[in-house]
Amino acid sequence: MKEPIETERLLLRELFLTDVDGMFELDSNPNVHLFVGNKPVKHISESLDQIKNIQQQYAAFGTGRLAVILKETNEFIGWSGIKFITNEINNHKDFYEIGYRFIEKHWGKGYATEAGKAFIDHGFNVMKVDAIYAYADAGNENSRRILEKLGLQYVNSFEYEEELEVWYELKNPNL
Repeated sequence: MKEPIETERLLLRELFLTDVDGMFELDSNPNVHLFVGNKPVKHISESLDQIKNIQQQYAAFGTGRLAVILKETNEFIGWSGIKFITNEINNHKDFYEIGYRFIEKHWGKGYATEAGKAFIDHGFNVMKVDAIYAYADAGNENSRRILEKLGLQYVNSFEYEEELEVWYELKNPNL
């Protein structure tokens, strides 16, 4: 895909099959899944399948969720990044969406914001996308606060997969 992106504390790189233990720790935690469908994974093979799916997105679209590695310890702490969404969500189709998910012990340390700023910069200045979108469970105050810190603006609420979601957008200021 491309070179890793570095921030002050983080290395943002492609997900590898060797990240499976970290992905399983992340996605088997019910607290992590509280606002993303309440379906934590039960088997490590599900995490392996998810990594393979993300690797296919790299090949198809040149972008996708990246592993977030804590530079100080070389530890996998979650994923973040810009994904190309081809299905229709909130009357949008074929758009770039920013997202993040972190292992619970790494919550509240500013990693999602730090990674998100790097991805917005990359999306606008390297990928040259027109806009970056995001959506979150309406009740997920922490995720909404991160999106707002990143400069995304609330647009509307909508129902998706029987959940009330909130839609955010950020237009590329360079275009």
